[in-house]
Amino acid sequence: MRFRTPDHAPLEINLIPLIDVLLVMLIFLAATTTFTRQHALKITLPQATVEAQAFQGIELSIHESGRYALNGTLLNNPDLASLTQALRQASQGQQEPAVLIRAAANASHQLVITAMQAARQAAIVKVYFATQAGD
Repeated sequence: MRFRTPDHAPLEINLIPLIDVLLVMLIFLAATTTFTRQHALKITLPQATVEAQAFQGIELSIHESGRYALNGTLLNNPDLASLTQALRQASQGQQEPAVLIRAAANASHQLVITAMQAARQAAIVKVYFATQAGD
């Protein structure tokens, strides 16, 4: 016996389940896709409005080229070990040593972090940052 469709009933494909499956797949892909965006943030740094006070302690200046100056004396080796040793020597004889970090506006963030790490390794707990007075 052969299976035949009656001549009056043409063959057709039901597209509704296919469209439903495609929409579910589209929603799934849209929900699980991550988009990587490059953000460029415009940051306005805070400005100090208080009166400047005389600082009693160690002044560490950071130039944008990566050079450090300790109390106005340029350090030859700008690596972490040399900076830590120089801060230890500068803080000898002080009861509560403090360091004031003056970083150039274009200095790398890593240079400031290295200075903070060297201060911590030199047992200097008080770390201050110099700011520019606001308008």
